[in-house]
This record gives sequence, C-alpha cells and structure tokens, in this order.
Amino acid sequence: MNALVTERAQIVAKRDPGPCPVIETERLRLRPHRLSDAAAIAESLGDFRVARMLARVPAPYDQQDALDWLNRQAANVLPDWTLAVTSGDDVHIGCVGIELRQGEWHVGYWMNRFYWGKGLASEAIHTAVERFFRRMPDAVLHSGVFADNPASLKVQEKLGFRITGCSQIFARARNSMVAHIETRLTAEDLRRPA
Repeated sequence: MNALVTERAQIVAKRDPGPCPVIETERLRLRPHRLSDAAAIAESLGDFRVARMLARVPAPYDQQDALDWLNRQAANVLPDWTLAVTSGDDVHIGCVGIELRQGEWHVGYWMNRFYWGKGLASEAIHTAVERFFRRMPDAVLHSGVFADNPASLKVQEKLGFRITGCSQIFARARNSMVAHIETRLTAEDLRRPA
C-alpha cells in the first residue's frame, strides 16, 4: 500500500511545479496576480495592438473581463503559473503564463505596448521559464506566435525555442483563423537573453 501511495505522489509531483513563485530580476518582479491588477490588465489588453497577437483574448477587452480572468486564477486549483510582470514600483506591465493543457505544458506571454522593445519580455520569460525548469527539469514547454508577429518569434528564438511547425488557430480578438508558428523548449535548450 505504501509503495502505491509513494508512486502516485511521484506522478503528481512530476506534473506539478508547485505554487506560483515570486521572482526578482534586476528590472522586474514576477509575482502571482492580485484582483487589484484588473485595471492595468484591462488597459493593456484593451489595446488592440496587444490583444490581436493573443489567441484567447477577446476584443474589446474591459475591466470586467480582467476581473473574471483574475477570479479564475485566484481559485488556484490548477498547477498553472500566471505571473504578473511588474516594474520596480509594482506597476503591472505584462504576464507570463505556464499552463498544463491537454497533458502538455504551454508558455504564453504579453506586455503592455509601452514596454515593447526594451528587452523586458525576454527577461520576464527567461526568468519564469528558468524557475519552472528548476522545478520541472524534464518538462517540454510548447509555445508559438502568430506568423505576423516577428518580434515575438525573435524573443523566443533568442531564448532557445525551436520552431516545430505551423498551423492555423482561431484568434478571438481578430475573430478569424490566423497562421501560427509552433515552438518548443527544453531545459537544455534554454538560453539567457543577451
């Protein structure tokens, strides 16, 4: 009986990275989301230039959408990490999420448009993924970008993601199918951004 309990505990542990951490970098703080982040999230995702690059975000996006999403995150019943990316003064500027979907780990991210081009996305994604791989060293992370988002693909390639294919996926904000470049990353392939 004890061997069976131990085996089940090991299986669960292999599929669960533990609680969402708080991680500090030189320029950023990644932390679990709070309900008080709703206004900042709504402002960022209410910008169609941000929302159009995300598959599951509707447009328009408002504060009630943010609160609905945050309430699901607060339930904390899944092994997923949804990290708020904040500046030094705890201003919410983006998100890095690592979630288990259909038995595979997926990483997604977005940044407020006013923080694009500063290397902050690379820093935030690397930090979250590096911590995740410390807890889940044998995991494979899947991700991807829309084909018309070369800046995001450049971020992924810089971090070591490899292109694995292309598909069509539905983008809610665009209300259409969009070409999607699929990528994957292992702990061995992860590179620190320059």
